[in-house]
Amino acid sequence: MKALRIGLTAAMALALMAPTAGAQQQNSPHAGYVYPAGGQQGTSFRVRVGGRFLDRTGSVLVSGRGVRAAVAEYDRPIAGQQLTALRDKAQELQKKANDPAVRKELLDLRMKIGDSVRRNQNPTLSEIVTLEVTIAPDAEPGLRQLRLDTPVGLSNPLVFSVGQLPEVMEKELKNGKADAELAITVPAVVNGRIIPGDGNRLQQPVRQGQQYMPGDVDRYRFQARKGQDLVVAASARELMPYLADAVPGWFQATLALYDASGKEVAYDDDFRFQPDPVLRYTIPADGEYVVEIKDALYRGREDFVYRITIGAVPFLTGVFPLGGSVGAKTPTELTGWNLPTTKLIVDAKGATKGYYPVSLRAGAINSNRVPFALDTLPETLEREPNDTPVTAQRVTLPVIVNGRIRQPGDTDMFNFDGRAGAHIVAEVIARRLGSPLDSELELTDAAGTRIAFNDDHDDKSAGLITHQADSLLMATLPANGKYLLRISDTQHQGSPDHAYRLRISLARPDFDIWIAPSGIVAPAGGSVAITAFAVRKDGFAGDIALSLKDAPSDFVLSGGVVPAGIDKVRLTLTAPPAPMKAPISVEIEGRAIIDGKTVVHRAVPAEEMMQAFAYKHLIAADDLRVSVIARGATRVQSALLTAQPVKIPAGGNARIRVATPPGYRTFDKIELELSEPPDGISVKDVSLGSNGADFVIQTDASAVKAGLRGNLIVNVSGERVPPANAQRPATAARQRVTIGTLPAIPFEIIPQK
Repeated sequence: MKALRIGLTAAMALALMAPTAGAQQQNSPHAGYVYPAGGQQGTSFRVRVGGRFLDRTGSVLVSGRGVRAAVAEYDRPIAGQQLTALRDKAQELQKKANDPAVRKELLDLRMKIGDSVRRNQNPTLSEIVTLEVTIAPDAEPGLRQLRLDTPVGLSNPLVFSVGQLPEVMEKELKNGKADAELAITVPAVVNGRIIPGDGNRLQQPVRQGQQYMPGDVDRYRFQARKGQDLVVAASARELMPYLADAVPGWFQATLALYDASGKEVAYDDDFRFQPDPVLRYTIPADGEYVVEIKDALYRGREDFVYRITIGAVPFLTGVFPLGGSVGAKTPTELTGWNLPTTKLIVDAKGATKGYYPVSLRAGAINSNRVPFALDTLPETLEREPNDTPVTAQRVTLPVIVNGRIRQPGDTDMFNFDGRAGAHIVAEVIARRLGSPLDSELELTDAAGTRIAFNDDHDDKSAGLITHQADSLLMATLPANGKYLLRISDTQHQGSPDHAYRLRISLARPDFDIWIAPSGIVAPAGGSVAITAFAVRKDGFAGDIALSLKDAPSDFVLSGGVVPAGIDKVRLTLTAPPAPMKAPISVEIEGRAIIDGKTVVHRAVPAEEMMQAFAYKHLIAADDLRVSVIARGATRVQSALLTAQPVKIPAGGNARIRVATPPGYRTFDKIELELSEPPDGISVKDVSLGSNGADFVIQTDASAVKAGLRGNLIVNVSGERVPPANAQRPATAARQRVTIGTLPAIPFEIIPQK
């Protein structure tokens, strides 16, 4: 039995990509993809980052140790009059195309025009920064995050993988199509993209036009030996978890394996509930085999990036139990393919409550990682038979039960003693730990009368799971006595893989705080809006105070309270008056009083990402970074002169005064606009005086009720007639200038007197 010790800094590596364009600050750098999205330890190679507003990228930040990246080139497509001129030139060259030299020039020119036209169709991916990447031989394998640092701020993070196997690059031809079949040697990691191309002629594309076109099909040929347990594992959605402008909201890769005769011998379009497919096939005879990857909907896009691991490599499909106790050594059973052992001891000495990655080493190669949960409550294993009220397993609260729904139709039942008025919580953690279980929970009294039931509970901190299948119920027990808790699979499925962790305890009120975006771009001396999300647990509904931890003293967090009962609030971070040479890491803490005790949690940096035009998800980032840049009309912080929080009568008005920088007085007119205000709240009557600005907040009594609390985010713009000069006459049109954002204004709606 092998032993694995969990390090104090271990954390589940979560895939990231750029937030939606609407969530980005105007003209902030946006990184849409990195290709290839990783490389092998001990190698140097070039990668391309596609995005927008990436010009003048100066440096590259890669999380963790052992990866260095530097900017080599920058390229943007040709557009406008220059593109028209090239087309005119191509027409002239066409007249002399009989000359071989002219014909070659014409071909190169047409390719240049075609490349620019294709890239201009999707402006958010049109600019390309080429990077020189070097990975140290001892760099820790796994997922990292890569960002570009530009004069207008730090880009969003992208997933970048450090691997151990030899890497192969798909060969893209000059016309944009991929080779029909590329010979490789396994084991290896193949890097490619499903870009617009011929696609599958038998299947019409889902959508044509600006966003995506018919995609190509990539095929890789290799030799395999009889008896090999071949694993083919694709990473696609893992690299780019959400696309705002595509359905289903990611690159839905499919894998197929063909033998030398062209017969399909294996196929997969997902792995359990995870969109990235994984094939396993025992090779029946020596010979050639071909792996094929394409999009399930036959689409193609520049950001449909993939990595495929191919070979008889170790692959974990599960671990049981799914977790253990903080500070303890937990014996576990492993399932998977090409594993050197099926036993592992997880050593959690020095670790804290949370989810951690577990992997196994086979020779020099690490397996994939699976999550493992740690908690502080007592733990026990489920024992059969426990399918009926008579055979229900006896447990004492609090407890975490590690069990399995072993076969279709299986049910596990547990009985415990409860007291009248006790607030009981039962929570399943299964899907969040990689289990295919789609749980349901039912709580009854000893006579079988139902007290509470739950199928699915939405955990905002599990943003990578689009089907939230874990159950959670909370109930107040009506009397002293025995109670029964039943867990089963709502789809009546079951297997040894259908594992779960079931917490049964009195309510443990708690919270997590998530901050988005994870890369903040603030003008020197100005304020920028950020969003705090409260993930409330076990009924906790109190205030959560937010504050900066160990940040430079000239940073100011305004509106730093998530009000009681509220899960989301916007606040502002005000930057120091001078720009900073490089982005800095900052931390935000959440603090609350729970059961008379102060509870403090570090906020989780995150990106709020949109899926398929509608759905939003929080995806964790490695750290929270702030860029302070020399941009914007103001360099001095505006100050709120009205007492905080501003008391606004329901159906009435409140006047607010702010001190304004001298630069405001260069404008003839100042306009204020509320950013994402609550329904029924608006701004009017803006006036600019010598000592500041006054404005009125009005409320609609039919939409706003007394007791509502939060922050008002106010964007400021100004109008003026530009001074006349030789190039601009005195009659020039008025200019409208975006000035910035005021510090967040806390408010409370009070009853109308």
